[in-house]
Amino acid sequence: MTRGNQRELARAKNAKKQNEHGKGKRSDDGLSAAARKQRDAEIMQQKQKKAEGGSKEGTKSK
Repeated sequence: MTRGNQRELARAKNAKKQNEHGKGKRSDDGLSAAARKQRDAEIMQQKQKKAEGGSKEGTKSK
């Protein structure tokens, strides 16, 4: 009978873990879809500028 109890405890523990994890869900930042899209586009542009800047500096030093 202990195996059944262990199984139930493991299921409860796993369910709690899955609820806390929120796999695949976004945090609610209070932005609309359009605002989120704009913010993400700006972040990507900054990353691209940084990457381009790093590659240009690397070619100049050689």
